[in-house]
Amino acid sequence: MTQQAKQMSTPHIGGHPEALFYLFFTEMWERFSYYGMRALLVLFLVTQTEQGGWGWSRSDALNLYGWYTSMVYLTPILGGYLADRFLDTRRAVALGALIIAAGHGLMLWHSLWSFYAGLSLIVIGTGFFKPSINAIVGRLYEQNEDTKRDAGYTLFYMGVNAGAFFGISLCGYVGEKLDWRWGFGLAGLFMLLGVLQFVSYRLPVSAYSKSAETSSDVVEVKSHILRDRLQVVALFSLLSVFFWFAFEQAGGTMTIFAASYTARTLSADSAMIFKLASAAMLMFPALILSILMWRMWMNRTSEQHGVKAVAHLPSKLILLLCMSLIWALLIMMSVQEFARQESEIPASWFASLGSFFVVVLAPMVSLLWDKYWNPDGPGKFAIGLFLLAAGFLVLAYGARAVPVGAQVGAASGWILIVAYFLHALGELYVSPVGLSFVSKLVPHHLLGLMFGLWFLNTAIANKLAGSFGSYIDHISATFSLSIFFLILALVPASAAVLTLILRPYLLVKMHLDIDRF
Repeated sequence: MTQQAKQMSTPHIGGHPEALFYLFFTEMWERFSYYGMRALLVLFLVTQTEQGGWGWSRSDALNLYGWYTSMVYLTPILGGYLADRFLDTRRAVALGALIIAAGHGLMLWHSLWSFYAGLSLIVIGTGFFKPSINAIVGRLYEQNEDTKRDAGYTLFYMGVNAGAFFGISLCGYVGEKLDWRWGFGLAGLFMLLGVLQFVSYRLPVSAYSKSAETSSDVVEVKSHILRDRLQVVALFSLLSVFFWFAFEQAGGTMTIFAASYTARTLSADSAMIFKLASAAMLMFPALILSILMWRMWMNRTSEQHGVKAVAHLPSKLILLLCMSLIWALLIMMSVQEFARQESEIPASWFASLGSFFVVVLAPMVSLLWDKYWNPDGPGKFAIGLFLLAAGFLVLAYGARAVPVGAQVGAASGWILIVAYFLHALGELYVSPVGLSFVSKLVPHHLLGLMFGLWFLNTAIANKLAGSFGSYIDHISATFSLSIFFLILALVPASAAVLTLILRPYLLVKMHLDIDRF
């Protein structure tokens, strides 16, 4: 089916299936809840009890963080398998989102049992949600639409980071400035609204029904291609461990660096400049999303295919409610900050920079690949790993002034800003590219399971990241904080070199000259 015929047969917006943008927002609300809660987790645990926290040690808090973030990416194997075999992916997404919302609800009570029960439910729910929604995105495109699929995953990944940006910014602010429970509750509220928005939209059946591509003759004829491509997916997935091991320090040791080793108190002219820049940074992504939502409201291609406009009205109304809440919170946050005589930059503000940079840079990177320079998959992976390593080299340089064994410091905030910029650019060269390759190289009837296996390596990386991060005090006291970040730079740099060595082998095994299954 040609591109033009595809657009004539299904509702579309800007050359992409209309359903992509509803999935964009569903994923955005899920990532809002996940990253919003994650931004608070370590800070809440290490904050002293008289300030509303639990007074845990850094080591214990980072160990729990590592276990939690690894389990979140481990359960998608089982969730993807169940979605492929027994559930369809649409039901799996809805079920997972409801379980996640229930988990956030339990965290409103600050008891130990409800805290662990809430984390457990979020882990289980993510197992159903994450592989299934990624599989649905891949199924929106025809087999010969690889270029359009890449662009679709890039747009989808913008939704991931828009949710992360607003979750970290708003939940972090509400939790740190108002009340920890309100921050956790805000994360759960948007997940609940997200699942309501998802189930009220009528997805095309082809996006979630079981594929008929399992006939024995197809498997027999192309078994060697399937084997080669699965090897490529496995190698890409393994290489991604080195990336996420370092990258996931953003929610742990980089947050601690921001809270304890960065000069965050501003006054006079510096405070006003920060307030203006911060307000603009918050409003810009919200404006982009509002324009996108307006285009969805004005889209009439569904009516050309026999779907009445009223059919999608509930989903659109929920989106309108969500964006209205976002704008209300952003305005409240900005007004309160401008009213303060002296401003302290929240530690969670730095953690929001990565997602902000992804939202801003993604269209530029997409244009670069489309018009000027489009490296192959292994080349993009290597570039992303090198950029991540460069970010940690910047942190290692900035941490030189921190004395050995010191628990506090006053490094420039620009160090973190530059590091997050480099990390975000590297992320764009790794994560959406990996998701797109899984969708390209794997048969439809295995997508849920293979996305689950893809996220398994993210689980391993998160556990390793948390375990290594728990040694920040030991390494800083024995060597220096600069050495700690230098180690984190060497890991992705080594993986980048390995990727370049394997590049010729990977390109041959992809069989990109042959149509997918």
